[in-house]
Amino acid sequence: MYIQNSHILLEDLRFYAYHGVSPQERQIGNEYSVTLKLGMDLSKAAESDTLEDTVSYAEVAEAVKKEMDIPSLLLEHVCGRIVKHLFEHFPPVQEIRIELYKRNPPMGADIQRAGVSMTCSRHL
Repeated sequence: MYIQNSHILLEDLRFYAYHGVSPQERQIGNEYSVTLKLGMDLSKAAESDTLEDTVSYAEVAEAVKKEMDIPSLLLEHVCGRIVKHLFEHFPPVQEIRIELYKRNPPMGADIQRAGVSMTCSRHL
């Protein structure tokens, strides 16, 4: 069997964190969600059925939590830190698509959430 593309997916990880430009956001906090698509070769794990041949999504979720716990002004900065952390600690991951949303952002508009997304590669 040849696997053309393979990904580990974590959808809608939820956190309470203290990110934002306004002092009020950094003091009161808000609800956030993160969705990840980690591009990597899963062919060995598909055959072996062993965790050593893949990346533990529980460990990935814990790494994301560590970065979400560090306050930042911009969601772009939080995404950049998460991506850097994942590339440093999970060598099999070659590409990361991340979406980070703030629920009910304080912007004077009727909006459910606002956020950013990035797709990053380990190499050019």
